[in-house]
Amino acid sequence: MNWKKALDGITPYKPGRSIEEVTRMYGLKEVVKLASNENPYGCAPSVKESLASAAIQHEIYPDGYASALRSKLTQKLGVDEEAVLFGNGSDEIIMIITRALLGTDTNTVMATPTFPQYAHNAKIAGAEIREVTLKDNGQHDLEGFLKAIDSETAVIWICNPNNPTGNLIPSDALEAFLGQVPPNILVVLDEAYIEYVMAPGYIDSVTYLEQFPNVILLRTFSKAYGLASYRVGYAIGHPAVISNLNKVRNPFNNNSIGLAIAEKALDDEAFIEQCRKLNHEQRKRFKHYADEKKLHLFDSETNFVLIEVPNDSDDASEKLLQQGFIVRSGNALGTPGYIRVTIGSEEQTSKFLKAFDTLWQSEGSPV
Repeated sequence: MNWKKALDGITPYKPGRSIEEVTRMYGLKEVVKLASNENPYGCAPSVKESLASAAIQHEIYPDGYASALRSKLTQKLGVDEEAVLFGNGSDEIIMIITRALLGTDTNTVMATPTFPQYAHNAKIAGAEIREVTLKDNGQHDLEGFLKAIDSETAVIWICNPNNPTGNLIPSDALEAFLGQVPPNILVVLDEAYIEYVMAPGYIDSVTYLEQFPNVILLRTFSKAYGLASYRVGYAIGHPAVISNLNKVRNPFNNNSIGLAIAEKALDDEAFIEQCRKLNHEQRKRFKHYADEKKLHLFDSETNFVLIEVPNDSDDASEKLLQQGFIVRSGNALGTPGYIRVTIGSEEQTSKFLKAFDTLWQSEGSPV
């Protein structure tokens, strides 16, 4: 078959081990998945109730315009209905943007390390990828981004807060950067974890859209809303940008249940606020633990932390796996010497930190 040359060297996404697989492998009674940044508190109770009574006509195609969800979401955001694009998770929107703007005659700029789907999709499109290394503290090198762009740059990707480091770009620095990007370059601000941000001085980036029509925001119901299995993400941008992306979007790309559940989830802001506070409390525990052990921990405004390990990342991940904790090795994220850990509940955090202590014991260091 005449496969695209761009596929050479690309490996399919390999998901981490499931709870069921780890349970069987190691004969464990309890396994906690802390590898995919899911919400340990699930979804809002009202959402669970609505699932039991959701009246879905299974033989009818979904609402391709997502009318009810669109109306409620845009009212909440204070934007026009034409300013929103829905996707099968924000992953699909990344693919839509790539398909609409990137090709062999373009280049795209992104950080490294960052969310790998930007580069993955750009490679398939045959675009030149220009990666700008994060600063030592995990922050984006925005000056480096500006130096990397040229007349053939079509898309800039900024994961904010960044995955896998968790860093949030200060609002004043971000706004100053956006003001220097040529208006013909699309700047994608991927804000999958924005509901977890507690940083003082943070300015909601929706306010940038009127001033910078070349900016588009990506958000999702998969993280804080606890609806990862329903795959509902969305983009917010200038109506002209959204209109062109809609030309690429597949019809009926969101299923009926996902749209209905996401709409219901918007009603329970108290649940999101509770999750934000609980997450912040456990995030502080990780910070205290890292300081106590003199381990480096990147500043995080997300529901995960990237923490240094006293041995190899794969080895540390395996030792934690044997104790029933599924985490993400930094070797797979471009951050060797670290592991990425989803912030769990208070009980899960206590058990995890106890398990983490064994990494020190295996290295002959005091706990």
